[in-house]
Amino acid sequence: MLHFLPSEFKDRIQRTCAAIQREQLDGMLIFRQESMYWLTGFDTFGYVYFQCLVLGADGKLTLLCRRAEIDQARETSIIDDTRIWIDGHGVNPALDLRALLEDRGFRGKRLGIELEAYGLTGRNCLRLSAALEGVCSLVDTSELISRLRLTKSANELKYVRRAAQLADDALTVAHNLAGPGVDEAEILAAMHYEIYRGGGDDPANEFIIGSGKEALMVRYHSGRRRLDPRDQLNIEFAGVYRHYHSCLMRTICIGDPSPLHVKYHRVATDALRASTAAMTVGSTIGEVFDAHARVFDASGLKKWRLHACGYALGTTFAPNWMDWPMIYGGNPVMVEPNMVFFLHMVVMDAENHIVMSPGVTVVTGDGGCEILSRHNLDLVTK
Repeated sequence: MLHFLPSEFKDRIQRTCAAIQREQLDGMLIFRQESMYWLTGFDTFGYVYFQCLVLGADGKLTLLCRRAEIDQARETSIIDDTRIWIDGHGVNPALDLRALLEDRGFRGKRLGIELEAYGLTGRNCLRLSAALEGVCSLVDTSELISRLRLTKSANELKYVRRAAQLADDALTVAHNLAGPGVDEAEILAAMHYEIYRGGGDDPANEFIIGSGKEALMVRYHSGRRRLDPRDQLNIEFAGVYRHYHSCLMRTICIGDPSPLHVKYHRVATDALRASTAAMTVGSTIGEVFDAHARVFDASGLKKWRLHACGYALGTTFAPNWMDWPMIYGGNPVMVEPNMVFFLHMVVMDAENHIVMSPGVTVVTGDGGCEILSRHNLDLVTK
């Protein structure tokens, strides 16, 4: 069930160990599921409990997890040293991790740790800090593997492109179904079905769908409504393949679009073109944001734009598909070839209850960035 050749995993581990050594560390405590999957193929949602992959600077791997994950690790990963902690009242798995680290010879050593991890809850982090006090010193290396994951391999890009095809298929379904009187639930179900039947995976967070005034709620929310004869439907979603995401975002007008919809669409698509033009190798992510902001601000829409216009994409797990880094002003991360980003140009006019939000996934390259969608940016009305 490995989605990459063992040689690719070996290369990723070697690169990670080189980064660990550059930080003068003896190893790393890995809590992010994305990191575990990228390094070894380990595919599970068991990270919602205490789960840690220990990587020594020498490349040796040991996984500490619950019993339920043992078969999962064996079938989906290259990990061959797996230890378990046993569920029970008052059990503290941080103590099991301490015993593992002492067994591996890490007493008195300096270890990196992924503190920015959804599975490492505040309680478990406090337990871990107490358990390892006097045993080894910890250094926050939350972005170490995230930086390595940012540039995609040829095989990863194959999965991203397949995810983009699935996203396009889902958007086609949404365009075909949207119209007066149609229930949002019908559109949402059909989009998910199209991705699943194409071999896709669950997204790392819910699809976002909203209409009427609720279109301005650019987060998933419970409850569905039927589209009015004149309405707006806002959707943000992802095609997902082997956990790699490719996102799209659109506002579909039901009935004749208002003059503001037309204006906002023109400005937002101009901002999107400016952003993609700015996303060149050697530029910074902050400069991409600045290009988007200049267009909005020159059109008098600064009040209605967001303070970030996208983020990296890759292999991500719940609760969200947003990967590191975020596209905001002043971000110094440099653009390199074969990075994947989602760019969204969102206008949220709360006074007139109007939204417009074209968004696309791109792959960076020496000749500029490539938009991964067969759909154009025209304003769609139904």
